[in-house]
Amino acid sequence: MKFRKKPVIIEAVQWNGDNDEELKQFLGEKKFYHILNDSSIVIPTLEGDMKGRVGDWIIKGVVGEFYPCKPDIFEDTYERFEG
Repeated sequence: MKFRKKPVIIEAVQWNGDNDEELKQFLGEKKFYHILNDSSIVIPTLEGDMKGRVGDWIIKGVVGEFYPCKPDIFEDTYERFEG
């Protein structure tokens, strides 16, 4: 059997290593993350803590969860939605 992803509109912010205020607003006050010495970030996810690197997209999932996504996978999976 084959399956296709349902079209879902997501919210995302790209981590550039210097936009921690934007990320803090995006995640909300109750979501904690840590910036490491190499400018990577650690985000708590449903599967445990995940490390995101500069250039990764931080995605808000369909149930309000957050997780990092590599830029090439993000580009292959998502397109900009105007509306």
